[in-house]
Amino acid sequence: MNAPDAPFEEPWQAQVFAFTVALNEAGQFDWSEWAELFGPRVQGAEAQDYWTIWSEALIAMLERKGIARAEDVQALTERWQAAARATPHGTPIVLEAAP
Repeated sequence: MNAPDAPFEEPWQAQVFAFTVALNEAGQFDWSEWAELFGPRVQGAEAQDYWTIWSEALIAMLERKGIARAEDVQALTERWQAAARATPHGTPIVLEAAP
């Protein structure tokens, strides 16, 4: 599968890419590790699934490296989405501390 024509169609895609690059630059993993994890996942996938697969591979890398568990990422995602839905357009999103 080829990467999509436009690098990012949604802001979250740029953010997940930037987060991946930042983790690499911080020495959390090297690109060969990333290729081993991401490559098999993306082969044969549809172009519209590229960034979802990227995100899933990143979560797997976070788990592999002991940085975060998938359950923690999911819980934070749900809290963030709830906060975004509750925030009026044009207002900064405030994510309350976890209970």
